[in-house]
Amino acid sequence: MALITLDNGFDHTRPSTLGAQGLLALNGALDGIAARTDIAAVGVTGKPFIFAAGADLKGATTLSTREEAGAIAALGHHVMRRLGELDVPSFAFVNGAALGGGLEIALHCTYRTVSSGVTAIALPECFLGLVPGWGGSQLLPRLTGPDTAVKLIIENPLAQNRMIKGPEAAALGIADALLEPADFLEESLRWAARVLRGEVVPPRTDHTSADWEPALRRARDLVALKVRGAAPAPYRALDLIELARTAGRDEGFAAEDAALTDLLTGEELRAGLYAFDLVQHRAKRPAGAPDKSLARKIGKVGVVGAGLMAAQLALLFARRLEVPVVLTDLDAERLDKGVGHAHAEIAKLRERGRVSADQANRLTGLITGSLDKAAFADADLVIEAVFEDLGVKQKVLAEVESVVTDECVLATNTSSLSVSEMAAGLRHPERVVGIHFFNPVAVLPLVEVIRGERTDDATLATAFALGAGLRKNCVLVKDTPAFVVNRLLTRFMGEVVAAVDEGTPIEVADHALDDLGLPMTPFTLLQLVGPAVGLHVAETLHAAFPGRFEVPAGLTALVAAGKPGVYRPDLSFDPEAVALFAGGDAPSTPEQVRERVLRALAEEIRIMLDEGVVADARDIDLCMVLGAGWPFHLGGITPYLDRTGHAEPRFLARGVASMPAA
Repeated sequence: MALITLDNGFDHTRPSTLGAQGLLALNGALDGIAARTDIAAVGVTGKPFIFAAGADLKGATTLSTREEAGAIAALGHHVMRRLGELDVPSFAFVNGAALGGGLEIALHCTYRTVSSGVTAIALPECFLGLVPGWGGSQLLPRLTGPDTAVKLIIENPLAQNRMIKGPEAAALGIADALLEPADFLEESLRWAARVLRGEVVPPRTDHTSADWEPALRRARDLVALKVRGAAPAPYRALDLIELARTAGRDEGFAAEDAALTDLLTGEELRAGLYAFDLVQHRAKRPAGAPDKSLARKIGKVGVVGAGLMAAQLALLFARRLEVPVVLTDLDAERLDKGVGHAHAEIAKLRERGRVSADQANRLTGLITGSLDKAAFADADLVIEAVFEDLGVKQKVLAEVESVVTDECVLATNTSSLSVSEMAAGLRHPERVVGIHFFNPVAVLPLVEVIRGERTDDATLATAFALGAGLRKNCVLVKDTPAFVVNRLLTRFMGEVVAAVDEGTPIEVADHALDDLGLPMTPFTLLQLVGPAVGLHVAETLHAAFPGRFEVPAGLTALVAAGKPGVYRPDLSFDPEAVALFAGGDAPSTPEQVRERVLRALAEEIRIMLDEGVVADARDIDLCMVLGAGWPFHLGGITPYLDRTGHAEPRFLARGVASMPAA
């Protein structure tokens, strides 16, 4: 066997990628193999922990013409398809991360093994504005069936770029054998020898038309729900998967070349790469974070409150930090409910195989409750998650300060209130910090870290270290009403609700921004967070900035009526709720609502940059991507507003973030 190792000469922190140079090197290795007559098989593996991480994204931004884009698309096909068209069997030994073009190399091979230790296997192209263009859209559905192809090519990328692990890849039929990592290459070679001797015959399934129709229907519904026509890549990917049902290799690969050529020179890719760079680099090195060495060690956490948010926080702390977590509340019923919720979620994790029985027992034991805040006496950090009222929060923090040590960090999960005002009456206001999590806590990756007027570096460093330990991305935010995400979402929502109060039909206002491909409509978002929460934040911002933030009459009436939102359980509009809006005589068109919202957002961001709410525009972009689901295909919100002509000159002067040039 000729064994090819994909290795760029660096360690695992710099994965091997497939630019023109890498593809030509692989082609050269295959030329050398073709010149020999004594080869029984060809194997491909990667350097430690990395098989191959796909196309060279930096190189993609340098492609300036369709001819260059078409050439790199054709080169990938020319080189990789040789692995599947050799005179001898080919084997991919997937020892580590296999992403995009890396996975496509494996798919071109005749057989595949995968290590059980691999944590990242994916075709993430649609996440960035591309399609699997080197064979993936044609080979995967034929190998595993169309449903798995839809999952990897469309569904997972549109679900925040979800990856699968080695065992799942084997279960889905992507790999023929699952082997342990300790002696993975040796066992892969032994397995390959058994295949060559005919002792093992990996199964192959002929996928019939019965497999295709439901898979394609599911894919169409999924793309319509997630993208709503706003991004071309998922639609091109869907077309390619459908083509694989009937097309031969030449036709299918030519269609991939055409799609890749179009998308490599499009705006969506550059927007996606800008957003990807934010998440991969800016988020990993938060601007303004103090030196890590100042952070205090956290060996026990206290949570004040036992509501849904508090229970979610308790589970996150126990699971990620593996330290004791104690909740408190005013009465036993609420306390038992909160602790019970956390324990029930642990039981669900066990049922789904996410944690073992021993892990579940240990996590359950870490989360306890107490009616006495004296239980916080030995805590290193206490975070309050009580009702969003300044007086209540001040009282709670004062009570906690009376029982904890002088080194204990006091944190607030406030979504809109002043951290400085909360700390003002304490003996040690310097150890108070805002750590704003987003709901659902386990899912959304953003944490806004708020420095109060007197917060010291050690406290701030502890907050950032906590976020990292929880696998969250932290952004440092000035202590200003509603911080970043809620401030912008409230301005956004305020303009939409105002349009309804002025007479715009609610269905028109709610869908006026569908072409952006946002994760949900404005009134769906309001239903999710709750009208009472939305009203409270609106009132907070109106008090701070009355010229720009109003308290919508319709929202006030909705809360007064006790309505959970404007939708009924069947997702139709509730006529009683809709009737609560003022319904004036000045309706707007969808285009007018859209322009109104985008110009309001541009104005608010410009003001926030002038106020120094964050270090620069990239942090606003990062907050909106991670905390509000601003779509990757649009890039950050600031370059989007810039290139669509909504940003004012003063806004641009404040350093709007820019995407890679076409």
